[in-house]
Amino acid sequence: MNIQTAPGVNRHELLRAAREAAYSMPLEDFHPGAPQLFRNDTLWPYFERLRKEAPVHYCTKSPIEPYWSVTKYNDIMHVDTNHGIFSSDVSLGGISIRDVPPGYDWPSFIAMDQPRHSAQRKTVQPMFTPTHLDELAILIRERTGRVLDSLPRNETFNFVDLVSIELTTQMLATLFDFPFEERRKLTRWSDVSTALPKGGVVESAEQRRAEMDECAAYFAKLWNERVNAEPRNDLISMMAHNEATRYMDPDNLMGNIILLIVGGNDTTRNTMSGSVLALNEHPEQYKKLRENPDLIDTMVPEVIRWQTPLAHMRRTALVDTEIGGKKIRKGDRVVMWYVSGNRDEEVIERPNEFIIDRARPKIHLSFGFGIHRCVGKRLAELQLKIVWQEILKRFERIEVVGEPKRVYSSFVRGIESLPVRIPA
Repeated sequence: MNIQTAPGVNRHELLRAAREAAYSMPLEDFHPGAPQLFRNDTLWPYFERLRKEAPVHYCTKSPIEPYWSVTKYNDIMHVDTNHGIFSSDVSLGGISIRDVPPGYDWPSFIAMDQPRHSAQRKTVQPMFTPTHLDELAILIRERTGRVLDSLPRNETFNFVDLVSIELTTQMLATLFDFPFEERRKLTRWSDVSTALPKGGVVESAEQRRAEMDECAAYFAKLWNERVNAEPRNDLISMMAHNEATRYMDPDNLMGNIILLIVGGNDTTRNTMSGSVLALNEHPEQYKKLRENPDLIDTMVPEVIRWQTPLAHMRRTALVDTEIGGKKIRKGDRVVMWYVSGNRDEEVIERPNEFIIDRARPKIHLSFGFGIHRCVGKRLAELQLKIVWQEILKRFERIEVVGEPKRVYSSFVRGIESLPVRIPA
């Protein structure tokens, strides 16, 4: 399954080769979680075939432990909403296809089962109430305007760095009340925390450990300041002054901090970049949007479906059970491929098309379902909506002028760089 991007190979040739490989390979040789498929964006025919022929598939040909792939929408919903059967707990491996490495097994509420999960999750929910989002919207609009007005015209720049990272990191700094001038540390810690050894983000395990230790020390200092001060309206203070989280040990604090950084950074940042790419790949949809900016409301969830910024979530079976006629044993790892469920032809009409005025755009799986549904989803949608409202006010178009560079990961479906140009 190692379709490489070679110099001079165009996108169509790469996809054709991927389709031939996916349909000629025996199903028992499939490893759909191979990060290279995601870096090259050649995953689609593999998941298409799995949905048709083996919607619940057992992989034994990966460098990690064997795992089940659940690739159809309704089966994914079954796993995601049955937390009594399928566990997220970090002590059983966590929420990613790869078990959490020793020393990085920080408990967070997304990697906890009930009743601890809901008790800790509730401490940060006030940040995402409609009233507070209305207040944040004013700030988001001001900052978005400043960032967009500073962009160069008629020259190539990296949209990911100048727009997507900048806007999401500014928001993260606000949510944590993190020193604003050091906000790019948050982006870096997010990238390092999810990086794979061959991804090029860090040079060594020792470097990764050192950077994560720096993150832990920084937030421990902020925590100690907030826990001994009057309650404030930021995520650290909310946790520091709630009984469910006030007495967290350092590992639990680190787990929740990393969860909130990655959740606030990767989802919005990669969907923001993905929106520009999707509209350029579908110029008729971009034209439709320019002619009717009100379509932003349905475009935003469509982009979130199309990009699927977190490609999967993993669970561990707590008991012997069954999915789609396949017997799952207690202790088996079960991977819900949101990226595949979002292209399930039986649930989503014309799923391989990017359509900004879909009749039911919000039925996507990108935010998950059940008790672990993304706590910040409304904020993510709000940020994307405002960014496109402000882009359409200012620019006739943002042109993608080169190939995107994608993240080496089957967990975070991200874009590292996207060369664009804004015509004068």
